[in-house]
Parts: sequence; C-alpha cells; structure tokens
Amino acid sequence: MIPGHDSLKTKKTLDAGGKTYSYYSLDEASQQLGDVSRLPVSLKYLLENLLRYEDGRSVDTSMIDAFSGWLKNGGKNPVEIAYRPARVLMQDFTGVPAVVDLAAMRDAMKALGDDPEKINPLAPVDLVIDHSVMVDYFGTPEAFERNVEREYERNKERYQFLKWGQGAFDNFRVVPPGTGICHQVNLEYLGQTVWTAEHEGETYAYPDTLVGTDSHTTMVNGLSILGWGVGGIEAEAAMLGQPVSMLIPEVIGFKVTGKMPEGATATDLVLTVTEMLRKKGVVGKFVEFYGPGVRNMTLEDRATIGNMSPEFGSTCAFFPVDEETLRYLRATGRKEDRVELVEAYAKAQGLWLTDEGADPVFTDTLELDLGDVVPSIAGPKRPQDRIALKDAPQGFDRALDEEYGLLAEKGKQVPVEGADYTIGHGDIAIAAITSCTNTSNPSILMAAGLVAKKARERGLTRKPWVKTSLAPGSQVVTDYLEKSGLQDDLDALGFNLVGYGCTTCIGNSGPLPDPIHDAIQGNNLAVASVLSGNRNFEGRISQDVRANFLASPPLVVAFAIAGSMNINLTTDPLGQDKDGNDVYLKDIWPTSHEIAEMVRANVTPEMFAERYAEVFKGDARWQGISTSSSETYEWPSSTYIANPPYFRDMDPHPKAPEPIEKARVLALLGDSITTDHISPAGAIAEDSPAGEYLESHQVAPREFNSYGSRRGNHEVMMRGTFANIRIKNQMVPGTEGGLTKYAPTETVMPIYDAAMKYRSEGTPLVVFAGEQYGTGSSRDWAAKGTILLGVKAVVANSFERIHRSNLIGMGVLPLQFSEGESWTSLGLDGTEEISIAGVETLKPRENLEMTIRSADGTERKVTLLARIDTQDELDYFRNGGILQYVIRKLAA
Repeated sequence: MIPGHDSLKTKKTLDAGGKTYSYYSLDEASQQLGDVSRLPVSLKYLLENLLRYEDGRSVDTSMIDAFSGWLKNGGKNPVEIAYRPARVLMQDFTGVPAVVDLAAMRDAMKALGDDPEKINPLAPVDLVIDHSVMVDYFGTPEAFERNVEREYERNKERYQFLKWGQGAFDNFRVVPPGTGICHQVNLEYLGQTVWTAEHEGETYAYPDTLVGTDSHTTMVNGLSILGWGVGGIEAEAAMLGQPVSMLIPEVIGFKVTGKMPEGATATDLVLTVTEMLRKKGVVGKFVEFYGPGVRNMTLEDRATIGNMSPEFGSTCAFFPVDEETLRYLRATGRKEDRVELVEAYAKAQGLWLTDEGADPVFTDTLELDLGDVVPSIAGPKRPQDRIALKDAPQGFDRALDEEYGLLAEKGKQVPVEGADYTIGHGDIAIAAITSCTNTSNPSILMAAGLVAKKARERGLTRKPWVKTSLAPGSQVVTDYLEKSGLQDDLDALGFNLVGYGCTTCIGNSGPLPDPIHDAIQGNNLAVASVLSGNRNFEGRISQDVRANFLASPPLVVAFAIAGSMNINLTTDPLGQDKDGNDVYLKDIWPTSHEIAEMVRANVTPEMFAERYAEVFKGDARWQGISTSSSETYEWPSSTYIANPPYFRDMDPHPKAPEPIEKARVLALLGDSITTDHISPAGAIAEDSPAGEYLESHQVAPREFNSYGSRRGNHEVMMRGTFANIRIKNQMVPGTEGGLTKYAPTETVMPIYDAAMKYRSEGTPLVVFAGEQYGTGSSRDWAAKGTILLGVKAVVANSFERIHRSNLIGMGVLPLQFSEGESWTSLGLDGTEEISIAGVETLKPRENLEMTIRSADGTERKVTLLARIDTQDELDYFRNGGILQYVIRKLAA
C-alpha cells in the first residue's frame, strides 16, 4: 500500500482501539466531487482505493470524478479505472499453476538478462491447500486419516513445489493441507474487514479488499470485504503490482425485508436469491444487499449468499458493515482493537449499514421478502434451476424425460452384485455435506446433526447404496460438532469426516464402490447426487452420476435416508421406526429454536483462536516435506509440474497481432458452456488423450489423480481442454465428449489430436459458442488450454466476465455476435474457413469483419464486436498475454 499524490487533500486521521490511523476520507472527497454519500457502499470501496492510489499516471482525478458522474447518470458511467486490491487469495488447484507461471517468469527474466527476483509478489498472497483431498474412503472412523494419507501420496511433488514457492517468494504464505477451505479460512481468520499497513512511520487504515483465484472468493463479501474471483493470470498480475483494469460497474440493489419462516434454511434462501438474480441478469455487475431484512440475517447466512455470487453471475454480492459484522469478528476470535477499528472506520467513511435517510442510488433494484422462502433444491445441472422441495420428484422426472430420454424406463430396477438390494433411475448414489457454501454456517451444520440425531433415535439410517461424506470448511466445525455430540449421530448415518477441503463439489467425490459403478454403467442408469455445494454442472460431481442436486446439509442427510429422488420428502415417509410406524421428514426436522440453542451452547471464540493459532505450521507430514531454496526453480521430470512454453524465446518487445486468416473451426458449442466443459476438474479417463499421455509416462490409472491436481503440467491440461465427458460439439452431432471433425478429411477424432494436426500444418483455429460462454469457476486453464491448442479467437453470443478476461490474458481474442445473429443462424457446420480482419490495428470495443468461406467457395461477411473492453486489456492482448506484458514492463 503506497499512498499516491492526494491532490484532492483527503487524508485525515481517526482514533480507534487506543491507536491513531491515517485514512483517505470520502467525506473530504465529497467537498470537491459533490455529495457521494448515496453511492452504494461497494463503490465507496472502489472510490477510496482510487483516492489512495491517485498518482496522476495509472490513477488520475478523472477516474475519481467519474463516480459523481455515476450518481448523476442514475447508476451508470462505464469509465475505466485502475483498481488495486489489498491482497490475493489462492487455492491449490489454481495456485499451483500460478506459482508455476511465476517460476517460469523468473526463468524468462533471467533469459532477458535481468534480475529474476524482480518477479516477486508486492501484495500479500495467501494460498490455502484445500482442493486436493479426495473421498476415497468414507463411512468409517478411519476415513479422514486414510484420505489425508492418500492425498500426500498423490500430491507430494506439488506440495514440494509449493514449499519451494513459500521460501522463494516474499509476501507468500501457504496454509497446509487438512486445515480448511480457502474461503472459510478467509472468512474466519484471514479477512479483517478493515486492513492496515505501515508506511513512512504512519499506520494507514483502508477497506479489506482482495482478488482470489477461486470464483467463490465472494463468500467474504458477507463480512463486508470487497473481493471477487479472477483467473490465475489476473491474480499474478495483481500480486506483481499491476492494477486490475475494470469499468465502474453497475450495481444492482437487492432489498431484503421480513424474516425467514420456520423450517427454511440459509441454503433455501441462497437458491432463491440465485434463481432471482440469474433471471434478472447481473453478469459483470455488483450486487449489494440493503433493507431492514438484512438485520435478520446472520453473518454466516450473508456469507452463504456471497459465496454463490458466481452462480448468479455477478462480480460480487456485497453486504455493508453493521453490528452483525462486529459480532462475527468477536465470535471468531479477532482482536478487540481490530473490531473497534472496523466500527470507527466504517462510521467515519459512511460504510455503515443504516436505515436512516435515503437509500443508496442503484442502477436497478429487486426485492425479496424472506418470509417467502421455502425449502428447495436446485438441479439437475445448474445452480439457478431451483425446485421447491415438494416438487422434487417431478423435477427429476423432467430431467429423466428431457435430459436423458429415459422416462419410459422409470421404475426400472437392476441387481447390485453381492448385495441384497437393487438400484434404478433416480436412486441417490452420493449424498455429500461439502463445500464452502454451507460449511461456513454453524446453524445449518447443527441442523444436519440434529436431523441425524432424531433419525437415529427413530431407528432410521442411510440406504446402503448411498455414498455419504462430511467435508467441513474448517477444523472448527469438527470442534463444535464433537462438543455438541452431534458428530456421533452423523457418524452413525455414514457422515464421517472425510477431509477438510473442497471434495464432492469440485469433482473429488472419489470412486463409487465397484458393484454400484458396474450396475450404473452396465445398465445406463440415471442416478443422482445430492450435495450441499455450489456447483452441479454436467460431468463435474462423478462420471457415474448424471443428475446432481444442490441442497442444505440437513436435506442431504434426509435424502441419504430416503435414498431416492422419486420419494417426496414433504409427503412420503422416509422409513419406519423400530415399531413399524412411518417416520416423516417433519418428525425429525429441528426447530429454529433448537438449532439456535445448539449453536449458542457449542460455538465459542476460543475454538477459532485455538485452531488458527498455528495455521501455517501444518501437521508432521507437511513439516517433513523437503525442498530446495534456489531463487529459480530446478524443474524436475514430473507429470505434475512442468515449465510452461508461454515465455520461451520471448522477444523483449511485442510484435503486432496478426490478422486471422483461413482459420478452421475446432468446435461449435451451445449455450451455458462452463469452464468445467472447457477444462474439466474431475477424474481423468483412461482412454482420453490426457490418460494416454500419463500412461505413456508410466503413470498407472490408479495414480492419475484429477485434472485439477495436474494443473501444474501443461501437457496434461492441454490434452484435457474441451475433454469434458458431457460436452457436445455440434460438429459431431449426437455425440458427447471431446470430439471434433478434422475438416479436410471429415475424420472424427479427439479435439486435442485435431488441434495438433492443424498446428503441424500452421492452421489457426476458432471456436464458436452461444450465450454465457465460460460460466462457472475462475479457471485460467480454460483459457491457457485454449491458446495452447492453437485457438486464436472465440466467437460467442455473450461471455461470462472472468473467462473473457482470462482469454485476453492469454492472448485469445473474444468476439461477440451482433444481436440476433449466432453460428446457428448463420448455418455453420464446421467445414468453413474463417478469416477476421483488423486484428493488427484493433481498438477497444471495435467492430471487426469476419469472412466465412464455405466448402463450396461462397463467402459471407459478418460484423463482430471485439470484447476487449479497455486499453489495458488491449495492451495485454498486443503483448500476447498479461504475463508477457508484466515481464516486459519489469525488464524495461
């Protein structure tokens, strides 16, 4: 944090907790800009950031003035600003390739004859290892230890590399495996709401802000911390001192009134909010919550909503500071002087949530009465597709008919080898309490434990074909579940601790038992999973499971008991008690009073203070990992870590981008193509290009691990690009998986093989898609793999924010069809040659001309919008990517 010129003279001091702090006053800025008090609080954070960094170069007063223009224009003024977050958060799936890039950048700097240590984080970076644990073992007291043991066996090379990075780079800390999910560690420990830094003898206070390499970084918005997900390449630039280039966003005000009804949970609320905001259309916008109902939401409930921001498409989902913020800081063991600073700073800067005076000015608004929330699930493949719990069986029937074409087989049952039961369409194969969305929230975890307790008392248990797991977001969850005695009840129903990390939600659900797997695959069964996560995209949870439903932790327990989506939990019995009496969900569902009493009695600040006292130390396994201490990395022969090709033979000066001429089509894709479709995170299929590569390097299929764990090796990841088992390339209609048609011979082959064939011929490639291309995780490999396959441009009807930025950051040109046009309306079939003129002289948001040459020689011309929105983005594109730009700037 380096103060700028302060030409507006806004610097002031405040006293809090017995200490004096300097800060940049929004009230003082109002004296010169005009009243900015009615800005949304999230935009006040951005305005303060510009005041602090105003230097006449990267940040000038015109950017600051633009905020008063935003108010005058009714919540719209898309002026480019340069924003610098206070810190960066990473998880290991995205963090490993980011550190790989930093290591490769040091090599590149050395090759240019400059100091490699110039490549060093300038902003604090925390990396939490939370995405590598898999549910290999479940339903036993030994599951946790055995899963951790396998995690270290699989990931030793990655962990050695991260320990090297921890020693090689300044401002870089690693939270070891088995600690918790990065978002919950951020919420419970790392986040401070108001950040501080020393500079020239003064202590400065300013809002806690961050970018994270996981799209669910937004969970910390519930703690009044402004943060959102970016790709690893953007995060690397931010940690190297480059500003995040962005347009002043539109802000959607979400007014909350009323109170939650009895029986509804925070998960039901967030699924309702997700449905409403996805329908509203908030991609690329901020969402800010206000209104009297906000005070009826716990901070944990707010964090649950913030976490799901990527699912409804917004950049963030922000809650201002209030008394609940202070309560949570104290409840999680933060120091009292920090809490006092948060209160004093928020009130001095107008960041405090108040019902007094006029509401903030928003671009648009919508409203929810909390009393209208009902128990819900979402699925079978999108988080925004909410289904009221009472309609769940009909929801599955629709999927069985419309998605899988198997409705005529409803009721089909097949035997399971060695078992005394059968399974069929709609039976639940996986029930997982998993992911940061809900495991941040003691009330719904306690509710899950109480459902298990009451079910156990009535003699109910899970169905034997259901794979159950509990993967909390932090070790504190174990403390309060054990203290309350509810962990025993969860264990009795098979919800034993399997690990602290993002398991089922990221595709680390582990294999199903062989007899179950064989019955599903051998009989084309459409079975289901129910998980308390945030993602349920096709092919993500398990390759054996087609339908995936999001639900609250207590409903996950209930569905495990029911064992089927064909049972209506609101009207049908879950089972019979020991006397043969029917037991219904209402019989075992706890009251809100019971839940609140359990939380009050068992969740204490001391638990948080004790668990986080030595959060960076790790267990004996972590401490026993040895690594080198060199300033540049000594690249081993590894299928996990490899020196990427982005900077090889890099010229000190950029060359102008070339026009795209006679490109071939690699894929014709539909709407809502996710980063999971583009770059899978789950299991690596044995017969896939990535699987064949690993086997050729003597890696046995049992040791394949996952795509996510292999993200440090570009050879694996480029072979996995567009390799999702459920992706549908319409160049090969009627098929699923990573296939395409090599146009010159019309031969069907894996996308990777075709891309390499085109590369050998010097032929550039183009991908076409529909609406919302690149939704989902902030996965930089979805862009890295795209460029490594030789794709020069992606043409779509619309782009999700993070993926569009990532494409530019890797030198891929995102182009958007005009309203009413699409590749389908143009009648493309993938045999065409594509040329795009004007790339070498491109300006932000400029129209370019695409020429389509059909196989019969006829040509058509189409106008496309270049979705390079800012001058900084154009500079990155001209340099071949954001990292090349940073290297050249640092070496200049």
